[in-house]
Amino acid sequence: MLNTASSANRTHIGFFGRMNAGKSSLINCFADQEVSIVSAAAGTTTDVVKKPMEIHGIGPCVLLDTAGYDDAGELGEKRIEASRKAMEMCEIAVILYTDSDDDLIERTWIEEFRKRKTPVIAVLSRCDLWPEEKKKEIAHRIQAAMQIPVIACSAVTKEGIEELKSALISAFSERRNTRTITGGLIENGASVMLVMPQDASAPKGRLIQPQAQTIRELLERHCVITCIAPEEMAAALANMKKAPDLIITDSQVFRQVYELTPPESKLTSFSILFAAFKGDIQACLRGAKAMSQLNENSRVLIAECCTHAPLSEDIGRVKIPRMLRKKYGETLQTDVYAGTDFPADLDRYDLIIQCGGCMFNRKYIMSRMKQAEDRGVPITNYGIAIAQLQGILDHVTVPAEEE
Repeated sequence: MLNTASSANRTHIGFFGRMNAGKSSLINCFADQEVSIVSAAAGTTTDVVKKPMEIHGIGPCVLLDTAGYDDAGELGEKRIEASRKAMEMCEIAVILYTDSDDDLIERTWIEEFRKRKTPVIAVLSRCDLWPEEKKKEIAHRIQAAMQIPVIACSAVTKEGIEELKSALISAFSERRNTRTITGGLIENGASVMLVMPQDASAPKGRLIQPQAQTIRELLERHCVITCIAPEEMAAALANMKKAPDLIITDSQVFRQVYELTPPESKLTSFSILFAAFKGDIQACLRGAKAMSQLNENSRVLIAECCTHAPLSEDIGRVKIPRMLRKKYGETLQTDVYAGTDFPADLDRYDLIIQCGGCMFNRKYIMSRMKQAEDRGVPITNYGIAIAQLQGILDHVTVPAEEE
């Protein structure tokens, strides 16, 4: 599991604090290897450093080493912005305290995490250098003001490392994600057909898109899986004694697959499953219905999580914009943002169409959806938008919302 779990499916644990607070040293000690460069000079960590590892009791996770949130100057602002982006995907936050009597900045960041319902653990960093009375005084102050766990840690003596690990496991257990990729659409032992283009250069059955491959890997332990290309679907169905319980397709061939789907089979897409798994499926459905309000003067944001080199028939950059302009008017505008780039000025958009989000975790996708909700901008998903544009959304099976 450690080697095969993608970053998006790992629990993201972020370490935040002032410059030179000891974040990198603590992470290196916690991981028992050198993950980040350590220096006495403030501001050594610039971009967010990610370390995949496994913690017994949590499973696959990613440790995020961030820049100091008290950095200054033009470059410092960029470093802080990178730390803020890490905040959006962080599922458990570790805030490092120094022995300073001024902890206003720590309180501010803790409150930001609370708004996002992210559990926070406070660490008294480099506690081997603190007088015992100082440790007690600051720990009491934090607990009284913030009501969060406080642990004294030292990367030198390893004091508190096991206690920190236990606190992380406890926070994870309280926030454990029990969501399933199919949202209860099928039971164990069900027959599932995956329909999409396949990679001819890879072993037979190897699917091109990471969404499709991830879903296959998650399902194949519990279901009977058949992987076929769209042009093989009709013949495959004709040779089956029983129609598949569920057909999952690439959204780009949604209409073609819909027309071949037996009435007793449920039909959905990889992107729709990810919309429910990673985000708010009901918000995506509302966003699809809001598409009826678009016109030739509308402006649509296409939000990709991947930063791949654009293809000649790229789904987000070419196909969806083309479909939108064909239906609502040739002067409709689309802007594409990729990776962690996401505009702050959402008010200029009439709709946001988010990709499936296979490269990011649910926490990050939900933060984008919250930003859209706060600005009153409808948001939907690639697969749901395509189904709506092709007039088949009401005939597609959508996973139920899960806790």
